[in-house]
Amino acid sequence: MKYIVILGDGMSDEPISSLDGKTPLEVAETPCIDLLAKNSEIGLAYTIPKGMQPGSDTANLSVLGYDPKLYYSGRSPLEALSIGAHMKDTDISLRCNLVTLSEEEAYEDKTIIDHSSGEITTEEAKELVEAIKKEFDSDIYTFYQGTSYRHLTIWDKGKVIDLAQPHDILGKIIKEHLPKDDALKHMMKKSYDILNNHPINIKRREKGLNKANSLWFWGAGTKPSLVLFEEKNHKKGAMISAVDLLKGIAIGADMKVIDVPGANGTLHTNYEGKAKAALDVLLEDDYDFVYVHVEAPDEMGHQGSITNKIKAIEFLDQRVIKPIMEGMEKSGAQYRMLIMPDHPTPIHCRTHTDDPVPYLLYDSEVNRENHYSYNEVEAKKSGNVIMNGYTIIDRLFANEDKQKKS
Repeated sequence: MKYIVILGDGMSDEPISSLDGKTPLEVAETPCIDLLAKNSEIGLAYTIPKGMQPGSDTANLSVLGYDPKLYYSGRSPLEALSIGAHMKDTDISLRCNLVTLSEEEAYEDKTIIDHSSGEITTEEAKELVEAIKKEFDSDIYTFYQGTSYRHLTIWDKGKVIDLAQPHDILGKIIKEHLPKDDALKHMMKKSYDILNNHPINIKRREKGLNKANSLWFWGAGTKPSLVLFEEKNHKKGAMISAVDLLKGIAIGADMKVIDVPGANGTLHTNYEGKAKAALDVLLEDDYDFVYVHVEAPDEMGHQGSITNKIKAIEFLDQRVIKPIMEGMEKSGAQYRMLIMPDHPTPIHCRTHTDDPVPYLLYDSEVNRENHYSYNEVEAKKSGNVIMNGYTIIDRLFANEDKQKKS
């Protein structure tokens, strides 16, 4: 038996008036998902434990079977594992976004326009991070380049402090959301002077693109420690994702990390490459489990783009799920496939919420006559509810004993 998770990051949503009160998942044309739904278990899963911030970090840990209350030590430390940043037990890791701020006002009075700087390319970001490193790298703070707008800072003998998530304050004046720590605040202010008129940003402005004109620190955490995936589940697992967070979780769990050329976490990622990589690792390399993470629906939710969020869901259906399903059927291998988001990223608020998410669980060996479709409304009607999201992987692996204990 082969096991597959296809994770549409931030895919679920809330009813939207311009869609006649439907969600993007209800409106999107998803013939492959529709076909699977007729022969699948449909339900809702709570992936965010009560009292924890809704994020891709806690939610994806849940879907992978790690209780965030036990294993979560902060978002950026997981990314540090992917980037290759060495962390001592006394280090603190900080996520370091390149963001777009308004230009007219004094720094504290600026507005945050874009948490991703128009999905700046990794190549452009490299030059900007090099300028930051030249100015700020020291015995205390070390900066590391990541992917696109997502970068990292290691703070020697630092402390975990509350820091605002940039995607939570889009369109707001930053004054009340700046770090209380003077050194971090100083670096953010100075970064604007370094970046705003950097040649990369001048070129971006000429192209009508958002500048990456400031650092934004958030996601502080300590060195993580995960139980190895194979030790925990007795399955050889692989991760396919464009983002350092998911790669870092996989590295921490000693899963195989597969880098797909052209996979960049945007709407125009290499969907087909991810599907092929999934089939290769299952059928050629003989792995038991693969986790295919697609960031695009979440990014479109953060951007507030209804059209592109629908498009991202349709791309997931036709360019990832369909080829994987067809490849598995052609191989003759028996398989179970779980399709779900990690959390909602509703268009109306452009950030994450902790509402339960719909899941679809398909088993190639089981014949069902299911009359529910796959979306938020139908999942609720089904009556199937998984209260502890970290147990859904036991459902995928059909581990009834673990499900009963949970």
